[in-house]
Amino acid sequence: MDANGKPEEKHIQWLAGKVRDLLSQTTAMKEDIVVICIGSDRYIGDALGPLVGTMLHEKNLPVSVYGTLEEPIHAFNLNGVLKKIDKRKSKPVIIGIDASLGEREQVGHVMFKNGPLIPGRALKKMLPEVGDFHFAGFVNYVDPLPESQFLNDTRLFTVMNLAHAITDVLTEVFVEDN
Repeated sequence: MDANGKPEEKHIQWLAGKVRDLLSQTTAMKEDIVVICIGSDRYIGDALGPLVGTMLHEKNLPVSVYGTLEEPIHAFNLNGVLKKIDKRKSKPVIIGIDASLGEREQVGHVMFKNGPLIPGRALKKMLPEVGDFHFAGFVNYVDPLPESQFLNDTRLFTVMNLAHAITDVLTEVFVEDN
């Protein structure tokens, strides 16, 4: 992050390279890649996924994007969306995106990992794992407040910076001339 809390271009480029390298190890074409952005705009801290989904959708990338501010994916419809994707795509490579709670020093950082996302874990929800790879944006840290308060006491500034960073990384990965 720079002095204004914005992601530095070199970090965007570096992470995009890592994502591109991992995706190149799969046999998927860009049209077989699905990005599932999980969350709700009812809590600022949980809006990371739908914000990223909306930003990606507006960029018209050659991948399928599910989960936007208009049509969020959350605990109540996640299973249905996963079934819909299974019917539409024969062997999709899925990238999950969700907000995460971490340690104080992780707030404002993005993690990209090989393996599925486990949505709702911080709030002790039992939801299906999502994805072959995933991004987690650390929107807040765990403290003594009741779990549901974490997502209410999150700064929109942090969520927006994370959303822009993840969107910039995926745009770098999927723009047509790459």
